[in-house]
Amino acid sequence: MEGKFAKHDETKLQDLGGGSTRRILAWNDQLMTVEVGFETGSVGKAHTHPHVQASYVLSGRFLYTVEGESVEMGPGDSIVVPGGLVHGTTCLEKGMLLDVFTPAREDFLK
Repeated sequence: MEGKFAKHDETKLQDLGGGSTRRILAWNDQLMTVEVGFETGSVGKAHTHPHVQASYVLSGRFLYTVEGESVEMGPGDSIVVPGGLVHGTTCLEKGMLLDVFTPAREDFLK
């Protein structure tokens, strides 16, 4: 079997500041899964990158903005953002996102 396992308790929780954390889960060159935690009121500032990103709301409530269009999202909601689009989020209620990137975010591994 070819694969890369990521045991949650063996992954590193990174403090991003401003009430946000990141935990890189399983990944290879083509795909990366990342848990991103947010305290109420914390902001994932607007940014862009060439990677396709899917975000799935595990818990909490978020105001997710893509290219100036904002949508409130809660548990079970998801979005796919094509590479190159400006996007960000504001946490309305403490929660956790599962972000998936293709290809993997090499900048996260540095």
